[in-house]
Order: sequence, then structure tokens, then C-alpha cells
Amino acid sequence: MAVTLETRTAVAQLSRRDRAVLAAVAAGRGTVTAGRLLIDGLPCADQFVAARLRAAGVLEAQVSGTARLTGTGVEALAA
Repeated sequence: MAVTLETRTAVAQLSRRDRAVLAAVAAGRGTVTAGRLLIDGLPCADQFVAARLRAAGVLEAQVSGTARLTGTGVEALAA
């Protein structure tokens, strides 16, 4: 995935909550069911966090399975 200016801007604007969700996904605690992100089997209180993270290019778009970060997501979490 090419890192665009829009993606860099979106990553720079990640909130602390967004970064906490990224950390949970990186730790293997995230799953996706019917396109909805669950952490530890529970839906996120912020129902838009998954869409926001996908739009920022840090969370892979998927319908079901283990939630995964993109390469940009790994870099954003390390920053």
C-alpha cells in the first residue's frame, strides 16, 4: 500500500482512543464479525472507530476473522 498525503494526515490525526484500539489489534485481541470490530469479543463503544481506522489506512478492510493492521498501522503504532 502506497502511503499518500491523505493517509499520512489521517495517521497524524489519530486520537488516543484510536491508538489504543490499534494496540489491542496488534496484541491479537481484535476480531471482525460482519464487518464490525470487536475487542476481547466485545463491540467497541465507538461504533465508528473501525471505519475511521480503515479510512486512515491503518486497519485492513475485511468482513470477518482476526483484525489486522496494515504496514502503515504498524508504523503509526510505533510512532
